[in-house]
Formats: sequence, C-alpha cells, structure tokens
Amino acid sequence: MSAPLNAPVTTPMVRGACPRLSAPMQTGDGLLARLVPAGPMAIDAFAALCAAARRHDNGVMEISARDSLQVRGLDPISAPLFATEVEALDLDICGSVPVISSPLPDDPSASIDVHGLAAELREAIAASQLILAPKLSVIVDGGGHLHLDALMADIRLRAVSTADGPRLLVSVAGDANSATPLGIVVLDEATHLVMRLISVIAAHSTDARASHIDIDAFRSVAAERLAPPIESNPRAPAETIGLRRLKDGACAIGVALEFGQAHANDLMALAGIAAVNGATWVATAPDRTLLLGPIDEMTGFVLATAADNLGFVVDARDARRRVVACPGAPSCASGLIAARALAAEIAAALPASQDGIAVHVSGCTKGCAHPTAAPLTIVGTDQGCGIIHEGTAHARPELHVEAGDLVAEIDKLREPVNA
Repeated sequence: MSAPLNAPVTTPMVRGACPRLSAPMQTGDGLLARLVPAGPMAIDAFAALCAAARRHDNGVMEISARDSLQVRGLDPISAPLFATEVEALDLDICGSVPVISSPLPDDPSASIDVHGLAAELREAIAASQLILAPKLSVIVDGGGHLHLDALMADIRLRAVSTADGPRLLVSVAGDANSATPLGIVVLDEATHLVMRLISVIAAHSTDARASHIDIDAFRSVAAERLAPPIESNPRAPAETIGLRRLKDGACAIGVALEFGQAHANDLMALAGIAAVNGATWVATAPDRTLLLGPIDEMTGFVLATAADNLGFVVDARDARRRVVACPGAPSCASGLIAARALAAEIAAALPASQDGIAVHVSGCTKGCAHPTAAPLTIVGTDQGCGIIHEGTAHARPELHVEAGDLVAEIDKLREPVNA
C-alpha cells in the first residue's frame, strides 16, 4: 500500500527531522524532499519520477547511504506540484516509519519473502497510529548476499537457518554488530512482536529511539514469543556494485552514483538503455547504489559500459567509493566548503581499492554523510578545511588549510589513508 504523498506543502520542516514530500527541508539550493522506496520500482515509473524532478527542481537527485531517494532544488510552488506527480505514479513508498528490506528482488540466497513481511509491517505500523520519532526505523534482512548489516536501525529482523527451518533473529538499537539480540521468532509471529517492541518505544516518549530504552523493557514484552538467540557469525561487507544473480538464471546490475548524486537526465538515460535491453525494474540500494533488472549476463556488460560513460561508478574498486561526501556548499546552507568538488579531487589521488572508506569530506561539523569516524576527515570550518585523523566531523581539527590548497596536501594525506 502506498503512503499518501501529496499532502499540502506548508512550512519547510525543522532541521533534524526527516524531509518528506509533504514536508521538504530547506537547503542551500532550495527545498529537499526524500522518498524511501518500499521495493523495486517499475522502470518506466522511475523514468517518470526523474522527469518530474527535472521539471520541478534543479534536476539533481541523490541516493543516500541507507537507499533513500532525494530530490533537490524544490521551492514552495514546485514542491506540491512534484508531490502530486509522484502520487500519480503510484509508487510503493514507505510511510513515516521506514521499514527497509533487502534490496534485491528474487534473490536466490534469501531464505524468506522479505518484501512480503516488510509490507505487512508497514501496514501494521500505519494502522497503529502510534506517534513515533521521525528517524525510527525497522530492518528486515532476508539473509541474502546483499545484506543490511551496516545499517543502523531501532529494530532488526534477520533471517537465520535453524533445524526447524527459517526463523528471524530479533535485535534492537544498532547495526548488526552493535545491536542487542533478543531472541529468535517464527515468521508468523514477527509482525505482532515488532509492534509490541514499537509500542514500548512509543510509550517512552514521542521522540524516543530504541537506544534510549533499557533492554529489559523490550525483553519483558518479547520473552514469551522468543527462543534464545543463536550465534550469528559476522558477514563480509555486502557488495552492491556489479552483476547479481536472480532466480531462474536472470541477473541484476548495480551501479553507484558518484558521491551519491546524479542528474535526472543521466538517470533517465541509464533507465532508458536498461529498458531497451529488457530490464523492467529499478531498486535503490545501500551505499548509494541503483540496481536494474532483470537482465541477462551479456546485457550486464552493455549496461556497465553505458553507466560508465554516463559517469556512474561501475567498478567496486573505484577510488570514488573510498571517499564519502555530503553536498557541501553551495547546495547545503550549512556547508562551509564545496565538499563534493573536493571529494572528486581527492578521489583522483587515491589508488583503486575495496578497503572501504578512506576519506570523509564534510561541509560542516554535523557530519551528515558519515556520522562515524573515518581514517581521514576533512571538515568545513570558518578557518577553511579542518583535517582530522581517525575521527568524526565533530572532533577538533589538528590543522586547517584553505580549500584551494587542499589538493596540494594530497601527497601528505596519502600515507595515513592508504595505510
């Protein structure tokens, strides 16, 4: 069931909440609205969404690290027009509480129907009419190769294998490594259990998150429905770029947006080429990635070449993936440096690798694009570019350089980021 999207746009949302179509956020380049797709989109509907973004905003679209789709450059007049056009597309969009499920449809490595369970949870949350914190979220991980271990969530469900068949490991408050496991639940009990856990959060306060609540409060409402948790081994990081196998021999291809951003024209061009070659759907995925399918293996090479020519990232070892950056100035009103322009220059000086994030470029001290520590963080300040080793954008910079001089510092930065 699609969430209502075209509520009248009145006052832009307060910073710190989640921007929506009905309550976009003021930024340096206008209003920003966010959609959280509830699953794959028909490829023609995705192309129409991009066309609407091009008509009503500045044409810049983004995929976040958590797989949300964002449009930039709206204004108080264009925002409701854009929302109305999106509503007409009948996209399946998450409501006020994102229930994020594994991004790959027909994943042969998944052990449960994640999209069906996620849809059931969304309906139950909407029907409850509970007033919940704007950033509260639920994850449903089917246990496939494109897992969601790196994403933080208030409530996590992960499919696990047991002697009695697939079950769900239930955890709260964190990513796969930091969340506290509560136990194992059978699939038929999952929705009811999640609603009991959400009710605990709602009873605490309207802005509460799972991390604010004593774990015993969750255990007290969940214990009767749970078996003891089983040990789950850490999984290798999920790789969203490249060919991914689907059921019945088909494939999907994942391509990443450069620093999470692309123009609507390029997204429409890629969708058009994919559609001509048989693809019928598009899905957003973590790590700022777009999945397109179903296709055959040879078509995957055609789409990879086309995507590369359009400026998308098609190689998992691409150095641009080692740098994470927010929009920065002038796109963000808080940005003090042109974060993405600097990120492109830094990436050009880094070697290709799959070693993970090496540099975080943040327009200000909020660190929106990467809240955790990075080997090297460059943060915009009133004194220029602050440089921090092994820290977050909130940390005190060790030194400052002017933005125009930062590229000259690349050789000095290489040793710590490549170690």
